[in-house]
Amino acid sequence: QAQLVESGGGLVQVGGSLRLSCAVSGINLNFYVMKWYRQAPGKERELVASHTNAPYSSVPWMTNYADSVKGRFTISRDNAKSTVYLQMNSLKEDDTATYYCNAHGMRAAAGRDYWGQGTQVTVSS
Repeated sequence: QAQLVESGGGLVQVGGSLRLSCAVSGINLNFYVMKWYRQAPGKERELVASHTNAPYSSVPWMTNYADSVKGRFTISRDNAKSTVYLQMNSLKEDDTATYYCNAHGMRAAAGRDYWGQGTQVTVSS
């Protein structure tokens, strides 16, 4: 049974930084695109960042970011520790949301999708 547990959220001032972690168990991260989503009150859930492993290609991994966080957020993963991170710098009030970790299956795990319970990030002035 897959389990994703987010941590690292909290209250931070505008311009500050936070690092979110997503501890994953029960699945092999090599077969999953790892993503961070967020959802603010009254808004739809949006994709913030994704990290794709492609260990047998010339480009071993790829990342993608929402335009609103490019240059400020960095997604990374440590497959050995089964953990995914989201480093968030230069935080803005608009970044306030519940952040969710997602594992989206590919190749042998195609069709599988797992979610964490979310961690709250509040950015205040």
